[in-house]
Amino acid sequence: MDSHGTILVIDDEEIMREGCYRILSREGLEVIPAENGFVGLEIIRERKDDIDTILLDLMMPGMSGMEVLEKILEIDRDLITIVITGYATVESAVQAMKKGAYDFISKPFTPDQLRLVVKRSLEKRQLIKEAEYLRRERERSLRDIATEKSKLKTIINCMADGVLVSDRDGCIVLTNPAANLMLTLPDGQLIGRHITECDLPEELRASVEKSLSSDDHSFKTISQELFLERVKPLYLRAHTASVYAESGEIMGTVTILQDISHLKELDKMKSDFVAMVAHELRSPLATVEQQLGVILTGLAGEITETQHHLLTRAQERTRGVLRLIKDLLDLSKVEAGRFIQYKEPISLDELLGKIVEGNLPEAKAKNITLTYSSEGGNFFISADSEGMEVVFNNLLSNALKFTPNGGRVGVHLVDLGSHVKVVVSDTGIGIEKEDIPRIFDKFYRAKSTDKRRIWGTGLGLTIVKAIVDAHLGSINVESEVGKGSTFTVLLPKETEEVICP
Repeated sequence: MDSHGTILVIDDEEIMREGCYRILSREGLEVIPAENGFVGLEIIRERKDDIDTILLDLMMPGMSGMEVLEKILEIDRDLITIVITGYATVESAVQAMKKGAYDFISKPFTPDQLRLVVKRSLEKRQLIKEAEYLRRERERSLRDIATEKSKLKTIINCMADGVLVSDRDGCIVLTNPAANLMLTLPDGQLIGRHITECDLPEELRASVEKSLSSDDHSFKTISQELFLERVKPLYLRAHTASVYAESGEIMGTVTILQDISHLKELDKMKSDFVAMVAHELRSPLATVEQQLGVILTGLAGEITETQHHLLTRAQERTRGVLRLIKDLLDLSKVEAGRFIQYKEPISLDELLGKIVEGNLPEAKAKNITLTYSSEGGNFFISADSEGMEVVFNNLLSNALKFTPNGGRVGVHLVDLGSHVKVVVSDTGIGIEKEDIPRIFDKFYRAKSTDKRRIWGTGLGLTIVKAIVDAHLGSINVESEVGKGSTFTVLLPKETEEVICP
């Protein structure tokens, strides 16, 4: 028998109370005697959570055992009650069990009979406690889940960013008001529908499908910008990622949408302001540079050697500012889509030949070997000639600028069939590995001691990449510090248009 438990004995006969106490206390049980139903009920009310089994005599004066049983059941129906009865009242015991008593034992009974019936009652009580514990835990878990779901729903619905969740089959299972507003789609047109059935942007749908089909766990997030022209033009930044189970299986995808329209508007305002300021500064600075040139030539009178030196430096600085203004104006045109306005068939071979020839004086001044070569025969592309001049003049100028005296710079043109490749390589100071991903950013200049002595705006490569992108081409760079850099530009060839009658 379990050595833990509390037994309440309600019997008007003292000998029965003492007998039960002696037998059960030897088993390590706590036995509480009660001489009548009133006392027993008072004890139950005070200690009902501690009492495991009640031994209740049915035949008691004052309040009968049956009445006490009814009161016990009103207090707690899970309390285990064993009725004590004589042979003449077995029918009463059966009636008591029908009302809710657990078992009965007839007088007179042996110690073993008492131990057996109490043991069964304690086992039953333990099962009830365990079931009650599991029920409370289940209710608590359900409440916790409901609370967490409510919290999660509240958080997601209050987010300014849009949330779009799909399951492994590509069906939308969760959205929030921000996503519905950004996509201008009501919740009813998204929840439960497959991504191919929703009016989602094509790029977003492709990202979700790619995330669902990816079995590469190193695959993290697809980030992209979306342009939606619904009620009003809207720019979105979307981040789509796969959701994996512990087993590694894809469970679905999560997409976060951010409205960046205001950032685009601010960027445009900034670019317009910079372009306006640069345009207003160009004319007076150009006049200053010209007047300095007049003074330096001596047309305005003789100047001393010191004055000549100071004016020369002022003129160089003025020319540097004018180059910055030109770059700013070029960049604003590229960003506004006004730089590349007219494309025509041009021979890249002829264009590069002229550009290389134009940079020969600078190469000779630094004793740099400048070479040009080509492979193949068809180098015609459909491009803006002025834009192509800006691209390759910038690349070649940078190569010469960052190559020490006595170095080598080469331009190589290759016919690849559908594309042409231009490689501009040098034996210059090179670019640090951590700087390479940022060299096309606006105003970015690598933090190098060698480069600090070389003046530049930090816009040249930004303009180069923007022009190449506008021609549906690509540009990449390979570099090693102290050994030089290689820029590779890929451009699509001109395609002949076929006009059907």
